[in-house]
Amino acid sequence: MRGRRGGQATIEFALLYGGVIIPLTFGMIYMSEMYWIWHSMVEFTRDGARYAATHCFQSDAQNVVTYMQTHVPVNIDQAQFQTGGTAQIDVVYQQLDPSGTGLLGPMQCDGTCSTDCVPDAVTVSISNYQITWFVTYLNLPPVVLPPFPTSVSMQSNGCNGDNGSVVCNP
Repeated sequence: MRGRRGGQATIEFALLYGGVIIPLTFGMIYMSEMYWIWHSMVEFTRDGARYAATHCFQSDAQNVVTYMQTHVPVNIDQAQFQTGGTAQIDVVYQQLDPSGTGLLGPMQCDGTCSTDCVPDAVTVSISNYQITWFVTYLNLPPVVLPPFPTSVSMQSNGCNGDNGSVVCNP
């Protein structure tokens, strides 16, 4: 009779281990990975916003997009940013409303790098980033993270004034 109970305990443990412990462990690992990617995305947008706030304004913001595409953190799926993947980097420059309301509106300038064309703020956001690790193995749809916007005020516009001359570097 004692041997039968030992076998029953082994079967119960196998069912519990296979049906609860292993899925719970992989679920915790997957959620940890998602939080790690989430944190990296937040820091990635902050870095892009800092770069945009300290470098020249370009109406197409290609200098900021190029910088971000070449500085994608290693734990993020870099192909989604670098090879025409699903992730989108958006850069929006803003200026104070000229009528004096104090509200920010879209930047209205020709987009040349000069001291005459300086935005007041910039917003960098990343949208449509998809976590495909592990869920595609289970034939589940990818997890799409929400947009990550970061707004900062402009700081230098990439222009330096030394010895009476102003030099602007994109």
